[in-house]
Amino acid sequence: MITWLTATDHKKIGIMYIITTMVFFVIAGILALMIRAQLATPDNDLIPSHLYNQIFTLHGTAMIFFVIAPFGLGLANYLVPLQIGAPDMAFPRLNATSLWLFVIAGIITFLGLATYGGAAAYGWTNYAPLSEISEGTGVGADFWLIGILLASVSTILTAINITTTTFLLRAPGMTMWRVPIFVWEMIATAILILMAFPSLTAVTLMVLIDRHLGGHFFDPAFGGNPILYQHLFWFFGHPEVYVMVLPYFGIVTEVIATFARKPVFGYVGLVISAFAIAGLSIGVWAHHMFTTGAVSNPFFSAVSFLIAVPTGVKFVNWIGTMWKGSIELSTAMLFAVGFLFNFLLGGITGVMVASPPIDYQVHDSYFVVNHFHYTLGGGSMFAMFAALFFWFPKIFGVKLSERLGKWCFWFMFVGFNITFIPMAFMGLEGMARRVYTYPNVEHLALLNGIASFGGVILAIGVALFFVNILVSAFAHVPVPANPWGGYSLEWATSSPPPEFNFETMPPINSRRPLWDAPSTQGSGP
Repeated sequence: MITWLTATDHKKIGIMYIITTMVFFVIAGILALMIRAQLATPDNDLIPSHLYNQIFTLHGTAMIFFVIAPFGLGLANYLVPLQIGAPDMAFPRLNATSLWLFVIAGIITFLGLATYGGAAAYGWTNYAPLSEISEGTGVGADFWLIGILLASVSTILTAINITTTTFLLRAPGMTMWRVPIFVWEMIATAILILMAFPSLTAVTLMVLIDRHLGGHFFDPAFGGNPILYQHLFWFFGHPEVYVMVLPYFGIVTEVIATFARKPVFGYVGLVISAFAIAGLSIGVWAHHMFTTGAVSNPFFSAVSFLIAVPTGVKFVNWIGTMWKGSIELSTAMLFAVGFLFNFLLGGITGVMVASPPIDYQVHDSYFVVNHFHYTLGGGSMFAMFAALFFWFPKIFGVKLSERLGKWCFWFMFVGFNITFIPMAFMGLEGMARRVYTYPNVEHLALLNGIASFGGVILAIGVALFFVNILVSAFAHVPVPANPWGGYSLEWATSSPPPEFNFETMPPINSRRPLWDAPSTQGSGP
């Protein structure tokens, strides 16, 4: 245990990152089921309104700050050095610091539940001046702010480490135009973090100063401006969406190429599109603010439409990679294809809300909840499970059951769509987001009942994944170094890898070192 607590090995840190995110994923899932239980019927009084506000705040906070984004960073901690042939991250102690800041941040954020007044109840966006109300909230809201502040610092430190490692520690022969797409996506993610997260750090500190030191940054009664909060928050918030998406684009690319048995189609296009998405995401923050009247709607609408183009390029490349390939529908591949379907629906609704006239009608409605969850739930979450099934043998030395895995996929895919498709229609029928109950009008009772039923099916699928882990751990059937026939360097060493990753480095003469030199497959101790 002490060796894990004091570890600086990137693999152990990556594993602890991933396990921590899965713990928060379970917590967030339980909170989501509580939300759906409250909304299953109209005029329900199962959960009091203030407690409900705490639940949906912590659910959103956990999924965004402690699950989706950090899972990508944790996987990068494990994979990036392996994929570029490095022995470790550039700054191992900084890496450990990032991990423990992240763990402490999550604990502090949820400690608010144990305080008088409960946890933060302002939503994960923590909008000022609502978040500056201190009467009746106790210190739970302060814990939330401190937790997010620490998580922000942790993420920035990790971004520095990933960027430095990739540029300076590549193995001989591993030129930048030979690194796997996952590594490129993590470089784009890291640069985006360095550009956007300081804004989150600053605005979180400003709210703390307003709450306790009389700063009045966002209090209009003292000359402050609450719209300033929105600008600073969404300057972080929309790039954060792509911090939660770009790593998963890399995951899906690696999985599809491996199980289609084809080289990545349009490698250069995938790289350029990643940086195009990162760059454009900096210029679309105010499309969350169309209804404020304080921003240039035509400009931000145009940039929001434009960002769909490089995303479309990626879809063309993924389809091109699969085209005429010898496709193996493993569990990881099923989750990757599920990602394509769900993320496409999320992207289509994203283009819709990028239009100000449509956004005016659906803003703060369940239509936006549908869009957001199809992007980060149906998209990033499904890619997260693709990564877990794909790299689990490399990380732990045993395969997850494919039979149980496919049951897991279908329960999750069906349950997810039953849950979130009705939300688009709820929004069109006028149901506002962030409400703890609703009247029995139109079809809202039926739609919410269907969504809550879907949530149960989705939860069964997630539970099957954890059952799969227990079954596979109990069976403990060892796997070879390259069980999937992968092409990148992490498959050239043992499963799991030794302390410094490689005992002998295979020759790197292309983007597919293991496919172009098949004798190196599975080499290692």
